[in-house]
Amino acid sequence: MRIGWKLKCTIIIGALSVILAGCTGSTVEMDHSKMNMGGINESSKTTNAQTEKTAVLTGKEFNLVATQSNQEIAPGKTLPVWTFNNSVPGPQIRVKQGDRIKINLKNELPEPVTIHWHGVPVPNNMDGIPGVTQNAVQPGQTYTYEFIADVPGTYWYHSHQDSVNQLDRGLYGSFIVLGTNEEKADRDYTLMLDEWISSGMGMSDMNMSGMDHSGMNMNDGSSSNMNDEMSSMSMGDDMSMYDLFSINGKSGSLVDQLPVKRGEKVRLRLINAGYLSHQIHLHGHEFKVIATDGQPINNPGILKDNLVSIAPGERYDIEFVANNPGQWLIEDHSDNQAALGMRAIIAYEGISAEFDKSNATENLPAVDLAMYGQAGKNTFALDQKYTLEYTMNLNTEMKNGNMVYTINNKTFPDTDALTVKKGDTVKVRLANNSKTEDHPMHLHGHFFQILSKNGEPLQGSPVFKDTLNVRPGEEYVVAFEANNPGNWMFHCHDLHHASAGMVTELKYTDYKTDFVADPNARNRPE
Repeated sequence: MRIGWKLKCTIIIGALSVILAGCTGSTVEMDHSKMNMGGINESSKTTNAQTEKTAVLTGKEFNLVATQSNQEIAPGKTLPVWTFNNSVPGPQIRVKQGDRIKINLKNELPEPVTIHWHGVPVPNNMDGIPGVTQNAVQPGQTYTYEFIADVPGTYWYHSHQDSVNQLDRGLYGSFIVLGTNEEKADRDYTLMLDEWISSGMGMSDMNMSGMDHSGMNMNDGSSSNMNDEMSSMSMGDDMSMYDLFSINGKSGSLVDQLPVKRGEKVRLRLINAGYLSHQIHLHGHEFKVIATDGQPINNPGILKDNLVSIAPGERYDIEFVANNPGQWLIEDHSDNQAALGMRAIIAYEGISAEFDKSNATENLPAVDLAMYGQAGKNTFALDQKYTLEYTMNLNTEMKNGNMVYTINNKTFPDTDALTVKKGDTVKVRLANNSKTEDHPMHLHGHFFQILSKNGEPLQGSPVFKDTLNVRPGEEYVVAFEANNPGNWMFHCHDLHHASAGMVTELKYTDYKTDFVADPNARNRPE
């Protein structure tokens, strides 16, 4: 089992008191306020790493450079990170629906990398999965991704090479496709949520067995093998080592304020790039959930003091009218001390006021997508005939002394693939048999419709997603059309679970790839 780099870095810092060498400084933050998207055609334009704001890239061709850096995550807490274009998150890429775009990736890291376009229905050879759709991009090499951005929505990108570690280090950014007829908000902010480890601790401080630290030479940041003693640890479901929560790579007072003016329509794009679910609470305003995983909700209802539960890999777009002058929080509603860092202040321009006081223990209801919005035309129905039906029983098990995460009692690469042909209609039952752990399941290359939750048909808007959080004891039935030929991953986006087995594939039997895996590329797809 491999674990996130933040945890591995913590162990090494605590045990050896060393840090990554050869890093450059970066204290970059994000602000997407009042972006003028008209008439801009910048090819890979980026801000200097020492400026205050992360770049927003527009146009049709972009350059991303994967490199090492340091970033101040919280006041006085500077951590070694891996970055795209020297910041965490990497630059936001904003494109227009229908554009053919090109992204040139240059790898200046000591390890191979790729880019996966999470949620974007790209052609299979552009999906960025090492050993499945491409060979990992080696240090010093470049690779070009090219596809048409034809489905508008909020997406993101991240490395899918040894992703439990590389995403954990910071290799991610947001990817926004603006719809041709989309109603624009006056303010459009993106909030990428993540978790970090703030300080070193000894190995004896953790409850672990069977952990694979495949690797960390902390002198050069590479993932070479560690000694055998460390290969016998596993963190199980204890995620308490993540004690520093961030928004756009910043925590606490370093998080940018979100300026608004009275009467403006404000859109907040929430993206969970971490490994924990977060309960997001918008204070002081009514709001709507207008999209999930980039796909619109039909006639969304007005909410107030409802939590938006966002699991790893998921995205939620919420919208509100700035009609309550003052300073208001949007925050992770939790009694976890780390959640105090995952809060941003919505600040009305020209208004001097302290932000409202948070009550993180108040019992607030969460938005239930199964009953939210208005019923509309469904693509699929529970009782229709499907070409294929599958069941995926998700579980946590001990095998050979290691904790593993299974699909139908098997771990990847021994899991049974879902095999389809183009045009097939597919129904999948997802059941979480784990006692304590969520499993946010992500299907590459496709959107699926949620048909039922715990045996009850959805009552609200049709819901289409690419990532669905299945909590312990829950069962969902979803359906999709096999309309994007290729070999695709279907896995848990708590990447600790994926790296310990919870991965399968969706394979088109009538698809033939010309990809040839290089045995020397060190491809690590999960």
